[in-house]
Amino acid sequence: MDNKNSSPEDNELGNFQTLVNIIARLRAPGGCPWDRRQTHLSIRDSLLEETYEVLNALDNNDASSLREELGDLLLQILLHAQIASDNAEFDISQVINSISEKLIRRHPHVFGKTKAGSVSEVLSNWEEIKKSERGKSTSMLDGVPPAMPALAYSQAIQKRVARVGFDWDEDGGVIEKIAEEAREIVDAESPNEKEEEFGDLLFTVANLARRQGVDLESALRGANQKFYRRFSTMERLCREKGVNLSGMSFEEQNELWEESKKLVM
Repeated sequence: MDNKNSSPEDNELGNFQTLVNIIARLRAPGGCPWDRRQTHLSIRDSLLEETYEVLNALDNNDASSLREELGDLLLQILLHAQIASDNAEFDISQVINSISEKLIRRHPHVFGKTKAGSVSEVLSNWEEIKKSERGKSTSMLDGVPPAMPALAYSQAIQKRVARVGFDWDEDGGVIEKIAEEAREIVDAESPNEKEEEFGDLLFTVANLARRQGVDLESALRGANQKFYRRFSTMERLCREKGVNLSGMSFEEQNELWEESKKLVM
């Protein structure tokens, strides 16, 4: 940018520093009133929303949408960095420096002399390095944000303990455990017991999904979207046939559901 009030040239728009400068200008005196009043907490929900937008683009295998949503997510990161800079806490260069140091430190097999010829060796070294960073008095699970969606959190903590060998030898044992937890739901008597047993069942299902390389949050989002498409098709068919969905018997609704499944994948 030539001066405080000029816009960046088109050939500068792909530069990282240009974006940093744009956000700094929005937050500066005489900038955007909305941007200037934001705090870390006021834009917290936006960060989460943009993250889910990225996940949706990934789920849809939409490269164009992914490019745009990654830009929106990057904006949130840079806004937080600029707010921190305005508060004399840290700036974006320190954020980049920190992650660069961490990547080098946690990849001694690439940037150092440590040998790691397989993924399992890499993960084992990674966990040992993180253990030394945390200190002896903390749990290896402490770094997993408890505010994560519950299914994702389950898979994250199970993935971490698997790195130190706390895992089933084969999927068959997990499947048997799922059947056991399902039976315990049937046997549960009180609402509290049922809630606990449902939690155990979901936790075990999350473990099986993790072992088979399935992101359960993504899988459930896909199932939710598929149900939405098919149920919306049921509603459309009812309108076309001039019938009331709520007035149909369950058997009639189920027939309509099967019809919608043939029309919508």
